[in-house]
Amino acid sequence: MSTASLVTVPHGRPTVSFELYPPRTPAREASAWETVERLAASGPDFFSVTYGASGSTRDASRTLVRRILTETSVAPIAHLTSVGSTRAELERFVEELVDDGVRDFLALRGDPPAGQREWVPQPDGVNTTAELVTLIRSVERARFGTTGELSVAVAAYPAGASHTRTQDVVALLDKQAAGADFAITQVFYDPAAYVDLVEEARSAGVALPFVAGIIPMTDPRRLTRLAQLTGVPVPEALLERLASAADDEERHRIGIDATAALVEEVVSAGAPGLHLFTFNQHRPALDVVERLRRPLSTTSTRTTS
Repeated sequence: MSTASLVTVPHGRPTVSFELYPPRTPAREASAWETVERLAASGPDFFSVTYGASGSTRDASRTLVRRILTETSVAPIAHLTSVGSTRAELERFVEELVDDGVRDFLALRGDPPAGQREWVPQPDGVNTTAELVTLIRSVERARFGTTGELSVAVAAYPAGASHTRTQDVVALLDKQAAGADFAITQVFYDPAAYVDLVEEARSAGVALPFVAGIIPMTDPRRLTRLAQLTGVPVPEALLERLASAADDEERHRIGIDATAALVEEVVSAGAPGLHLFTFNQHRPALDVVERLRRPLSTTSTRTTS
């Protein structure tokens, strides 16, 4: 079953999935795989495996995806970015992943190359996510003679300062027209940001399901670094509560409480799935899932998927 069908066909509960990073050094391979095994034991609907800036972790990402395919029963989504690669290179890499058994992709344009502040179109490259979705569908038709054999997810942005909501909705329309199946949001901390994005997208004609991307809010240093990277500010009240915690265990509990409250809000708003950004740390993600085990077994009556 493709990841697209998991979030588009009613199952009585939101999907639960995890984002993983490929290990950056051989020394980290064992700990990264332990995280995979612990997360897989919780019965997630799928994993996604990131793909470093300009394809910097392409080989490591592919290795991790292949191991998930062969050593777990969890479907992996392979991230794919177009930055730093020609169209021909991207076509070959998609073909290689399909040969490996990959049937699910997350198409992303990616950040500009290091030292380049703005995106510069490449004449022999793929310059938008919609173009990348089209490329994946082209490879699919060439390989299988039809579409529907692969699923393609894309990103959506409930919050952040790099572009406007209108720009994001227009881009989502283009991604949908190119053949995207569903969207996974980037980080947000205000449930209203998720609801508002979905409502504006629906009004514009975007029918894609919106899986909510959630970071467990247990590590204030990671949250601060992520805010610098994404332009999405962390609520000051949360950072103050985390900073004033008596010890690491209390800080962890505060963060899990805050994350559970956010997830409960977006599930009530109709989110068809929850995608937890693990940063290869299994405990926070599993604690969020455990806290929400009962709510996640219920069916929402809202229709913002």
